[in-house]
Amino acid sequence: MSDPVETAILDLLAKVPAGKSISPEDVARAIDPESWRRTLGHVRAVARGLARQGKLVILRHNKPADPDDFKGVYRLRSPDTTSPEENAP
Repeated sequence: MSDPVETAILDLLAKVPAGKSISPEDVARAIDPESWRRTLGHVRAVARGLARQGKLVILRHNKPADPDDFKGVYRLRSPDTTSPEENAP
């Protein structure tokens, strides 16, 4: 795990209470507080990869979203907070 974005995502998820989520903005600001907007695209790409591996859940409207087919505003949550059926896209 050498990617700073992946490290930041997993570290932030470990710090929030079970069932809570983080925003991509939280991750980008943790990596680069001044130029965080430039990092958002990379955060999305890494989050998609982690969701495919089952390491996190991408949420849209507080419901699990397909990592290969989601658009717009999203949040990230640890997968161990819900039943396996809810984590499936």
